[in-house]
Amino acid sequence: MEFTTQNQAFFCFTPLHLINTVIDQSRASLRSRFLLHLTVFLLFFVSPGTSQAWDGVVITQADYQGLQAIRQELIDPRGFLRSWNGSGFSACSGGWAGIKCAQGQVIVIQLPWKSLGGRISEKIGQLQALRKLSLHDNNLGGSVPLSLGLIPNLRGVQLFNNRLSGSIPASIGVSRFLQTLDLSNNLLSEVIPPNLADSSKLLRLNLSFNSLSGQIPVSLTRSSSLQFLALDHNNLSGSILDTWGHNTSPHLRVLSLDHNSLSGPFPFSICNLIQLQDFSFSHNKIGGTLPSELSKLTQLRTMDISSNSVSGQIPETLGSISSLVHLDLSQNKLTGEIPVLISDLKALTFFNVSYNNLSGPVPSLLSQKFNSTSFVGNLQLCGYSTSTLCPTTQPPSPSPRKSSHRNLSTKDIILIASGALLIVLLILVFVLLCCLLRKKPDKTKAKGSEAGPGAAASKTEKGREAEAGGETGGKLVHFDGPMAFTADDLLCATAEIMGKSTYGTVYKATLEDGSQVAVKRLREKITKSQKEFENEINVLGRIRHPNLLALRAYYLGPKGEKLVVFDYMPRGSLATFLHARGADVHINWPTRMSLIKGMARGLFYLHTHANLIHGNLTSSNVLLDENINAKISDYGLSRLMTTAAGSSVIATAGALGYRAPELSKLKKANTKTDVYSLGVIILELLTGKSPSEALNGVDLPQWVATAVKEEWTNEVFDLELLNDVNTMGDEILNTLKLALHCVDPTPSTRPEAQQVMTQLGEIRPEETSATTSEPLIDIPEASASTSR
Repeated sequence: MEFTTQNQAFFCFTPLHLINTVIDQSRASLRSRFLLHLTVFLLFFVSPGTSQAWDGVVITQADYQGLQAIRQELIDPRGFLRSWNGSGFSACSGGWAGIKCAQGQVIVIQLPWKSLGGRISEKIGQLQALRKLSLHDNNLGGSVPLSLGLIPNLRGVQLFNNRLSGSIPASIGVSRFLQTLDLSNNLLSEVIPPNLADSSKLLRLNLSFNSLSGQIPVSLTRSSSLQFLALDHNNLSGSILDTWGHNTSPHLRVLSLDHNSLSGPFPFSICNLIQLQDFSFSHNKIGGTLPSELSKLTQLRTMDISSNSVSGQIPETLGSISSLVHLDLSQNKLTGEIPVLISDLKALTFFNVSYNNLSGPVPSLLSQKFNSTSFVGNLQLCGYSTSTLCPTTQPPSPSPRKSSHRNLSTKDIILIASGALLIVLLILVFVLLCCLLRKKPDKTKAKGSEAGPGAAASKTEKGREAEAGGETGGKLVHFDGPMAFTADDLLCATAEIMGKSTYGTVYKATLEDGSQVAVKRLREKITKSQKEFENEINVLGRIRHPNLLALRAYYLGPKGEKLVVFDYMPRGSLATFLHARGADVHINWPTRMSLIKGMARGLFYLHTHANLIHGNLTSSNVLLDENINAKISDYGLSRLMTTAAGSSVIATAGALGYRAPELSKLKKANTKTDVYSLGVIILELLTGKSPSEALNGVDLPQWVATAVKEEWTNEVFDLELLNDVNTMGDEILNTLKLALHCVDPTPSTRPEAQQVMTQLGEIRPEETSATTSEPLIDIPEASASTSR
């Protein structure tokens, strides 16, 4: 596939019967399984118009000798290069794996994920027509060939995820047409050559995850074409060059410099990069203050300056960047109050200012949207949890007037003291009477009554108890489960807001005995009438599955309030677990696969056994128990709501990036729209990216499809998964294909939940428990996120 600069995303899906034919014909031997993966990839994502047909010209002698020299220095344990033999007559006709030609000259070498070892021969310089070299995700050692700089038309070099060492040859920068250079995740050292950005066509430069040292070359900040620059996770030092002026790097969109030893003040001139969408300076030694001119970055989505020494106040102008999704200012030396304007950022899904020197009250909207971990470590900050309430300000007492006051006599003092004592006695009597009344139902129960908790309790259907009357005057209905509490226990519990949604507000309620439940207070104006409500919720209360959050009870208040009670999930939501975890918490592939399987099983049960459509499946609606098992929540809640409320929820899901495209017209969810949402969550687990982020102007499924088509694999998978690629690369690749199948724009082409579950079982037949995974250590308990 010839390298292209087009950034447009599109799907080119092949009919399923053709794919099945390819699969059936490729099951003859175990060795062909990996080739099968690539074949299906090409069928799915490569437009027929971009394939290179053989022009009938036999390979030139120089290129044949060059390929033979390259073959001699490669180690091929899985036999992918066995076709590179003979006279070379078939080298350009498709007979040699990974080779494409034009006019008898090699233009593409494309052999990723082949477990190739050895080194890349310097004889590669003989391939003078080579345009693209793609050998990423192998075990190649040695150095990057100097002769790459001798190839005049070289456009793309993708050697990431290998074991290349030594320095980056300066000769590569000589290539006038170079568009992509990705050497990330290798063992490269020494300094970055200043002339790497000499090419006027260089779009992407990724040198992250190496051991490069020295300063950032000024030339990189002056490139007129560069859109993507990643130098993170190296040993770079010196100051972040303050040379991004009005006429330099006008197209830069992604700038990643985190995890280095960079110092100096925060670069004010970054505000001139008006196309910038994502930048990260975290884990460096940067000081100075944040400029108010950051508001000029109107397309900014991610800003991460955590773990530095930035001081001063948080600029109020950050609240005007409406596109901001991820803002991490934690572990710095910031002072002052949190600007209220930041509360107006509707797209903001991650916010962290912990461990600074901030003071004053946290804006109420922020404290409701984000849990306490976003604010801890600021000793003078208040209002973000029940334990950090802000002190109430007492109004100043009016100045006494001499004419209206006199000194109190002894008689006056005695009368005031007697009255105060009488008031105290009356309060004590009232409290005693209340306690006696509260204990009366328990006494009845102790005498052998089987009416359940509360004096007016009565048995209803099997597995449920309904309490009416009593102190609350409402009705509490229990479903089967370990919890037993009265309506008074529920209403008097200590509650902590975890979030709000279209359906209502979610609380973590701690009962008198110390047990915890999740309570959702539904918005009264959008729920159905009481009779319809009870008919629907009694059906939902009988649904039980290991991967579905159990509905344990509901309460109908005397004034129309409606509360639904669920199991409390201490690990919080999948969204929080994936996007708001600490830097020391790593999620390996077996754990992610276990979560994917759990979601698929839960969705399959909903569709086939419960006959329910979820309609709003997002990673915030997938909660995690103590053992990191996935539990889908909020299923069936749309049946408790009016039709207008259901449409509002669908619109919200669309804004978050989980809504199937056809729902913009249909307005009614079905099994295929649920599968689309599941596919987005699987992509979220594979990429580590939130679907609410705008990725080069397209949504997550389109961005992944484009990246796969352009062979930007390193930009697709979460960096943490790169450690699992060598041992479980087939599983990860197949799961990616399945996820893209789920998000097919054509609903009829998507699989059903049962097919997804079956294919996941074929991809990873053995069941590996997530709780035994090594990287899952020191995961802090998080508040269960609310679901929409």
